[in-house]
Amino acid sequence: MPENIVFLLIMVLSVFVSSVSQVMLKIAASKDYSKRIYEYLNPLVISAYLLFFGSTVVTVIAYRHVALSLGPIVEALGYVFIAILSYMILKERINTKKLVGLALIICGVVVVAI
Repeated sequence: MPENIVFLLIMVLSVFVSSVSQVMLKIAASKDYSKRIYEYLNPLVISAYLLFFGSTVVTVIAYRHVALSLGPIVEALGYVFIAILSYMILKERINTKKLVGLALIICGVVVVAI
């Protein structure tokens, strides 16, 4: 497997990890806390921000080997990952507009990949 493909896949994994951390933050935001400071200083929020940081570092490293023009295309997959994770974990519904939008994103990624 060529080196660039490996780093492209690493970027996709990084976007997925970032999406997981966004769902973690949404879960934390839906909870009630006894003190306002606990909204920010709890294990779920701290873990989510650590995942964001790690994802950012990995993405920066991957950009050294992947064309800069591919970055936004890979980052657009985050919308797809978040929709799927929200459906699976948060039980959010995917309406027709979201489905059409996700299909357009996936088509765009496929067109650029070809």
